[in-house]
Amino acid sequence: MNGELQALGRAVKQTQYRQHRALDSALAAAGTTLAQWDALRAIGRTPGSSARELAAETFQTEQSFGTLVGRMTTQGVVERRPGHGRRIEHHLTPAGESVLQAGHRIADEVLTSCFSPLSEADRATLLDLLRRLNADGTGRP
Repeated sequence: MNGELQALGRAVKQTQYRQHRALDSALAAAGTTLAQWDALRAIGRTPGSSARELAAETFQTEQSFGTLVGRMTTQGVVERRPGHGRRIEHHLTPAGESVLQAGHRIADEVLTSCFSPLSEADRATLLDLLRRLNADGTGRP
């Protein structure tokens, strides 16, 4: 059974890797990377979030997210604003909103292609299975 579980784990990782490479390549047309677009999505979903919250949302360390958002601030797609106490809030600029929307269109195309071998029912089943695997929220394998 261990061999099958290892093959399953590898297949999930291989699928994720192929999807990420395709997205990263395609997002270059919008002037962004997958990591940047993911940060824009997280900020767009929860404007005013702290770096700690956004780092967790984007599967990064706080330090990595801080470096990334620093570059994005320089590019003019994200702005940082003072929040309560020492909290720094993150918001999209109009340019960031534009890049985010372009990224959504690109991602829809890429993901349609990535999942095209599966029927709609198979995609729904896969989504349900992955949600069940991630349901405990611990982040542990």
